[in-house]
Amino acid sequence: MPLNQEIVYNLPNSITLVIKREDLLHPYISGNKFRKLKYNLLEAKALGYDRLLTFGGAYSNHIAATAAAGKEMRFSTIGIIRGEELATKIADNPTLSLAKSDGMELQFVSREVYRHKDSEVFQAYIKKKFGNVYVLPEGGTNALAVKGCEEILDEKDSGFDYLCCAVGTGGTISGIINVSGASQTVMGFPALKGSFLSDDIRKFAKKDNWKLIKGYEFGGYGKVTSELVQFLNTFYQQTGIPLDPLYTGKMLYGVMDMIAKNQFPAGAKILAIHTGGLQGIRGMNQLLLQKRMPTINY
Repeated sequence: MPLNQEIVYNLPNSITLVIKREDLLHPYISGNKFRKLKYNLLEAKALGYDRLLTFGGAYSNHIAATAAAGKEMRFSTIGIIRGEELATKIADNPTLSLAKSDGMELQFVSREVYRHKDSEVFQAYIKKKFGNVYVLPEGGTNALAVKGCEEILDEKDSGFDYLCCAVGTGGTISGIINVSGASQTVMGFPALKGSFLSDDIRKFAKKDNWKLIKGYEFGGYGKVTSELVQFLNTFYQQTGIPLDPLYTGKMLYGVMDMIAKNQFPAGAKILAIHTGGLQGIRGMNQLLLQKRMPTINY
């Protein structure tokens, strides 16, 4: 298990900030994706499945991690990818080309069709086309994924007052909430806008010691600003810790901003969970260059 890594420069009001480096769990199955896949893959093996099918977008960490996990554990993998236009651009897309090199069969569908991926009609299509496959939801969140995310914290983390993580589909924060201490506050920083996240978290969370901190989405899911890129580069220069731009980077920006604005009490001990996702940086830099914006430099 990677060691927690304390921020080395001085923070105001005697605040302590420690990064839990879940990004170092595995070279290819990174951070919370490792946690979410663990019990799902064990379940798939126990039930006799030899194929995994899941869903994702052009730069999906979940797609990349599922392909890598399938290769390592000898599952064949199928990815239903949002956006028909991507079918001719695999070689130019770092995430999709990586998934393909790990053996994933990529199936591209229109955004309209993708929106109905959870419908009975689409599920029947999957069964007819692909037969006996173990289906993982987009982002990987289900009860088994939450069980895996409950293993993020260990005994050394019991002394922190605040537990902070990025929120996508709600599985990671739900697992953290379930094993957090009664005196700890779990703070989730959504990577996307929407009022549905609280309801999604309540499906799996067993405690009420949590809250969502909104306002650090930088325009919404998949969106990045020059200000955020500057923060990522400066944070890396000061700490040596690379952050992904869509999840952990936004969360750490929020934590540091709240510290600067005295929104944590003096002496607070904060644990921030690094959920990985660094594979997406190459693709994001491609988009930033196209927009003539600064790039992430690490």
